[in-house]
Amino acid sequence: MAFALNFAGAAFAQAAPDALRVCADPDNLPYSRADGSGFENRIAQTLADDLKLPLQYEWLPDRRGFVRKTLGEQKCDLIVGVPAQFERTANTRPYYRSTYVFVERATAAPPVHSLDDPRLPKLRIGVQLIGNDLAASPPGELLARHGHTQNVRGFTLAGETPSAERAVDAIVRGDIDAAVLWGPQAAYFARRAAAPLRVTKLQVPADAHFEFAIAMGVRRGDKELRERLDDFIRRRQADIDVILAEYEVPQ
Repeated sequence: MAFALNFAGAAFAQAAPDALRVCADPDNLPYSRADGSGFENRIAQTLADDLKLPLQYEWLPDRRGFVRKTLGEQKCDLIVGVPAQFERTANTRPYYRSTYVFVERATAAPPVHSLDDPRLPKLRIGVQLIGNDLAASPPGELLARHGHTQNVRGFTLAGETPSAERAVDAIVRGDIDAAVLWGPQAAYFARRAAAPLRVTKLQVPADAHFEFAIAMGVRRGDKELRERLDDFIRRRQADIDVILAEYEVPQ
């Protein structure tokens, strides 16, 4: 579905922009929220200030059709966080990398650093189910290959609260013992949990891919905006890193 992204690629470039128009989910912490409390909100504001443009949002829950209904319909020009290899947008250089982490009660000792840990079969482990087909996350797939199926519980991305928040709450309630979650979400919700939790980066097996680079995405063909964003990232990476550190994004 290269669909609608090709037709209007140069909307930002055809006329001098009068605003930085960002496509974002209104309730998707720690990334974005309508009150501006997400780290992508902070990065977007830094970018708008740098470009000396007012910041405007097109809010839409990040579900099926998000890119088509936002960038594709020219309601906005930029998605602040997309996988660097995301095929539905033209992407900037990456501005951070993160990884999957292991979340457990801080009293559990010693910490789990590897999915080869012999204690895992005795633990009830939560994993995120990603994508529209509810596929397991990369760590979830690896756990399944290691035979961990009966002791694993999936958390879908769609729900009243983010999947990572529901998994963290399940650890606090004692419904599960631990969870393998995407780093930015895990760190954010673990820090706010009702019980002390520990977040540990996992050793990445040679046959697995736990780390991913994150970039900004624009419409295909919007070369001018992408170049301006690349220039911003090169010049202001240190400021971006400060924001990410405030949210304790594992890198």
